[in-house]
Amino acid sequence: MAHNTISIEVVYALAEQQVIKKIDLNDGFTVIDAVNLSGLLEEFPEISRETLKVGVFGKVCALDKALSANDRVEIYRSLINDPKEARRKRAKK
Repeated sequence: MAHNTISIEVVYALAEQQVIKKIDLNDGFTVIDAVNLSGLLEEFPEISRETLKVGVFGKVCALDKALSANDRVEIYRSLINDPKEARRKRAKK
C-alpha cells in the first residue's frame, strides 16, 4: 500500500531564537514521529522527553495525534513564572 507524503513544520522557540524544521512524512505519522524526526530533541537537550508538551497551530494536543498536510507542530517550553503567582505579586504592589 502506497503512502502519500505530507509536508509539515516542527518548531521550537527560545527567547532569542526560533527554530523551524520543515520535514516530509508519510501520511498517518503522528506528532511524536514528527518531533523525533525533526532532530530538535537532540539539538536542544533541555527539552525533556518525559514532560514533552506539544501543540498543533497553538492548540495543545496528544503526542499520538495524526498529522495532516501543512500542520505546524510546536514544542512548548516550561513556564518560567506561574502566571497566577506573577499576577498576585503585581496586585500586592
